[in-house]
Amino acid sequence: MSQRDDAEEARDQLRKPLLQTGSWYRMSSRQSSIMSSSAQMLRDGSVSVVLCVLIVALGPIQFGFTCGYSSPTQAEIISDLKLSISESLVVAAVPNLIGWLSISFAVDSSFLFMGRLLEGFGVGIISYTVPVYIAEIAPQDMRGSLGSVNQLSVTIGILLSYLLGLFVNWRMLAVLGCFPCALLILGLFFIPESPRWLAKMGMTEDFEASLQVLRGYDTDITAEVNEIKRAVASSSKRTTIRFADLKRRRYWFPLMVGIGLLVLQQFSGINGIFFYSSNIFANAGISSSNLATCGLGAIQVIATGISSWLMDKAGRRLLLIISTTGVTLSLLLVAIAFYLQGILPQDSDLYHIMGIVSLGGLVAVVIFFSVGLGAIPWIIMSEILPVNIKGIAGSVATLANWLASWLVTMTANLLMSWSSAGTFTIYTVVSAFTVIFVSLWVPETKGRTLEEIQLSFR
Repeated sequence: MSQRDDAEEARDQLRKPLLQTGSWYRMSSRQSSIMSSSAQMLRDGSVSVVLCVLIVALGPIQFGFTCGYSSPTQAEIISDLKLSISESLVVAAVPNLIGWLSISFAVDSSFLFMGRLLEGFGVGIISYTVPVYIAEIAPQDMRGSLGSVNQLSVTIGILLSYLLGLFVNWRMLAVLGCFPCALLILGLFFIPESPRWLAKMGMTEDFEASLQVLRGYDTDITAEVNEIKRAVASSSKRTTIRFADLKRRRYWFPLMVGIGLLVLQQFSGINGIFFYSSNIFANAGISSSNLATCGLGAIQVIATGISSWLMDKAGRRLLLIISTTGVTLSLLLVAIAFYLQGILPQDSDLYHIMGIVSLGGLVAVVIFFSVGLGAIPWIIMSEILPVNIKGIAGSVATLANWLASWLVTMTANLLMSWSSAGTFTIYTVVSAFTVIFVSLWVPETKGRTLEEIQLSFR
């Protein structure tokens, strides 16, 4: 290969995104010799979309493991490192993924802060990249179910961190958090790039090869290829989006829906509930609060699994309305139970009954959240954003989600110390507004191609 060819190849590699590493089906002979046997085995058949989804789902498992890390470990960390309450709040609040080793070998709070900060970069990328990748590779009749695997994997990661936290100390738990990430890096070498991204980059041959691999070598992809080409050609007529263009409905409406859903998802208070679930259970009188938290994580996994099965049957919008309505009523029940506990004598039977009611309401919140509000905002965001602004718009939506998550996490313990009933009343009001938001503005995307969805906003 000439020096000029080497230089061109190097420039091409710089233009490709994080998930490009799976383009083994277009590798040169020098590259393909590294993994010839494994790649050839996949190439002789077809790369299942489900296999690709399962590989990238290792990212959300790492995401969930990071989110769940605080609950079983915070008391032990505070004791071992002699942290103050304010220091532990800062450590728990900073979003999460690559700093597990820093956490594992921590000698003071600065190591924990650095680890959580590094984790946050990784989780931030995963939380946007994975749902978009799944949406862009999945057939339209499977996009909802496969897209919800993202949230299902998050809940599995949370449950794993809860369960392992019962048996290992916080340092070993941080080491175990490295494994999903390591497996993800290896798995990325065996999945193809998003065909829609390749089409947008003008890599026509690679785009068609990637789509053929995903759909199977015996599948006729002509109609889908032509539809994607038309959508890309339409979005490429103007390569630069000006600020004034955001006033057009085709841009501002999907941006409003995507950002609105992701922000309202966090303001339901779910991360505050899960990050400090052990404390919430302890305050409610449950002696084995960590074990109860594991049970809550298991319920979330089951409910999210049911949601994945229903996604392409019931539709996104209907599930969201049911989910947000259920969350609102459940939060209201918890708020009332905590309020009555605050005015009743602690030795009365009614006081203990209200403790049981609050726990039942908390479980109901998790179930209803998992049925729709947990997964669907990410799915809809990845479906409705126009291809020519998807990168920047998706990043803004993800940033808004994480800022909302940070705010909820930072204020959850403070609000609970102020008033448990007041805290859940605030979450109830936000959740009630979410019902209205979904009913008025969120479109149904079930059974429509990405190109059809984006065309409907023009």
